[in-house]
Amino acid sequence: MPRRLLIGSRLIIQRAETCPSQSGAAVKRSLSLANRSQCVFFESSSVAGGQIGHLSTPKSFPLRFHLFCRSLCVRAVARFAPSHSLLNMKHLLRLGRTSTRSFPGCPSHSPFLRYSLNATWQRCYSAWQPPSRSEGLPDIDASKLTVTKTANSKQLLPPKELIFGSTFTDHMLQVNWNTKDGWLAPEIIPYQNLSLDPATCVFHYAFECFEGMKAYKGKDGSIRLFRPDKNMARLNKSSKRIALPTFDGNTMIKLIGELVKLDSRFIPQPTMIGTQKTLGVSPPGSAMLFVIASPVGPYYPTGFKAVSLEATDYAVRAWPGGVGDKKLGANYAPCIVPQLEASTRGFQQNLWLFGEEQYLTEVGTMNLFIALKNKETGQNELITPPLDGTILEGVTRDSVLTLGRERLSPKGWKVHERKITMAEIAQAADEGRLIEVFGAGTAAIVSPVRNISWKGRLVDCGLKKDEEAGKVALDMKNWIEGIQYGEEDHPWRFRFALGGVNYRPR
Repeated sequence: MPRRLLIGSRLIIQRAETCPSQSGAAVKRSLSLANRSQCVFFESSSVAGGQIGHLSTPKSFPLRFHLFCRSLCVRAVARFAPSHSLLNMKHLLRLGRTSTRSFPGCPSHSPFLRYSLNATWQRCYSAWQPPSRSEGLPDIDASKLTVTKTANSKQLLPPKELIFGSTFTDHMLQVNWNTKDGWLAPEIIPYQNLSLDPATCVFHYAFECFEGMKAYKGKDGSIRLFRPDKNMARLNKSSKRIALPTFDGNTMIKLIGELVKLDSRFIPQPTMIGTQKTLGVSPPGSAMLFVIASPVGPYYPTGFKAVSLEATDYAVRAWPGGVGDKKLGANYAPCIVPQLEASTRGFQQNLWLFGEEQYLTEVGTMNLFIALKNKETGQNELITPPLDGTILEGVTRDSVLTLGRERLSPKGWKVHERKITMAEIAQAADEGRLIEVFGAGTAAIVSPVRNISWKGRLVDCGLKKDEEAGKVALDMKNWIEGIQYGEEDHPWRFRFALGGVNYRPR
């Protein structure tokens, strides 16, 4: 199995122990040359049955570089590669010349080359953040906030009559930005339509990103947001990726707090769009950040209802080097047709698979968690796919992982992130080792899974016939809701009192 090398200005060799001592030393000496040239490697592995240091057959090529420097790297390999491997190196060079790019943060005289369609650097592309278009321009100033209250307040429906995301509160927060003045004065205004030119770039080129977050009114009467610092950080990452401006997250949280004072018991949805009037594809010269709010009742008013999934490999939600780890509106519309197709076959959501290996990624618009018993050790494990650039960095996902490590690990559970295939899930189910499966997201917190349709069969996900949720999912829901409603004093809560905003981010 390939072992990944850490990204950085220093090269770390993790496969040298597989080499004979003499060849291993040659590898280290030769690659140190590339290291001094500030080359960065992402992965090494054996190729076509050969291993590092075993260079006696034409099938063996010492290192498969997914990202390498054309000059010193190939010269270093040539020091210990046999002559008949030179053909392979020439082939690598030929591939490399067709895909040259300068990697951000590295010297301009050291171009890096991409080799292999599944290059690891593609998956890590989003780990690098482009410079903010707001640098050098005024940030949002909360002291300049103006508030215009509505003259006609809406009648709030009873919680049982509320349809998720269909009813909206009286006010909205709006902040405009342009390349000349930076962020303008924020304002809270009555909820109203936006007035935009038909040529506005958001309509044509999808310059749009958003967040979903919740505010909760506790028994003490105060209102709490759940980890809004995480949402603001993610919104800034998304906006950077599509050349929209960034902002100070703490300032934005304070402004949302002012909106909370006017409209409580709602889901705030911050959204940023490009507003420049142009039909040219270029960075927007103006943008708008606005927050609207929708009052909601319980997501499961009558209790949990486990869903059935269709394992989907004919459509791809995200791919290496793409924007699947960003919360862009453009990521959601293409998923609707596969979801509709799944619903015609009796399934509520898609379980998105990736690659020939059919790795599990996400379920619908939620992160995925699998609880199973390890085949070799018998230990209970809670697993979620890793953040490899194709998976959204969910706030609830991080919360489940953190709470699992704090509260399940002492009970003998292993809580971790790793790649897992659909075949492994099916095998665990067949062997009686699959405990439960659930999705995690802002709207539902957790969504239990009853079964998964895969290759013409239904994979049972561990729930009994009279169960709608497993114990882990129930515990996670109760733990998170306890924090959200203030029943548990926890650093994740952002409490909004009438006299101001008190928050303790962690």
